[in-house]
Amino acid sequence: MGVESCIQTTLDGATLIDVEVQPGSSRQGIVGFNEWRNKLQIAVKAEAKASKANYAVCNILKKIFSKKTELISGKTSRSKKIKIYDTSSDEILDVLGVLLEP
Repeated sequence: MGVESCIQTTLDGATLIDVEVQPGSSRQGIVGFNEWRNKLQIAVKAEAKASKANYAVCNILKKIFSKKTELISGKTSRSKKIKIYDTSSDEILDVLGVLLEP
């Protein structure tokens, strides 16, 4: 399985992405794909306090995909589900394919 295993399409045309967050990192952005957990790995400089890391994750994905994002689940966990509005899973896979090239 590849990165497509962490992406789901909803009935309203949005896309859900399963992510694993690394808060308090020295870098920020998409850093890889965890094949064991089937989650996109995102590092953020923000600490996991007062939802700062949650905001940072949504902000990173908003900048990458140029679409509205929303945290759906995992507010207090490193594992989260993020909703990206008005985009297809194919569009997301195209962008991630470029970002995750070895």
